[in-house]
Amino acid sequence: QVQLVESGGGLVQAGGSLRLSCTASRSTWNINIMGWYRQAPGKQRELVATISSGGSTNYADSVKGRFTISRDNAKNLVYLQMNSLKPEDTAVYYCNVVTGGLGFVFWGRGTQVTVSS
Repeated sequence: QVQLVESGGGLVQAGGSLRLSCTASRSTWNINIMGWYRQAPGKQRELVATISSGGSTNYADSVKGRFTISRDNAKNLVYLQMNSLKPEDTAVYYCNVVTGGLGFVFWGRGTQVTVSS
């Protein structure tokens, strides 16, 4: 089991920045993929960004060049730096991990990000 707790969400004006953090309840050294997803009202949950254990990153086209994902295995953390935020980035952001080995998937409870125009 891996428990995930997100923080850093809030209300920001368009063009502003936020940094989301996700703390895992145990070491992330053997966690394969860590990532962020989001779900806006009335829409399906979508991938925002992922980072592998080797540091390879993957981003949704809509956030490329604006968002940066990073991980700190020593602190069991994954971050999402969000710059140049747009109203369409408004959503609940969820932390996600995929463990090594059998590939179990765990989700956090989410943190609300609201971008005002």
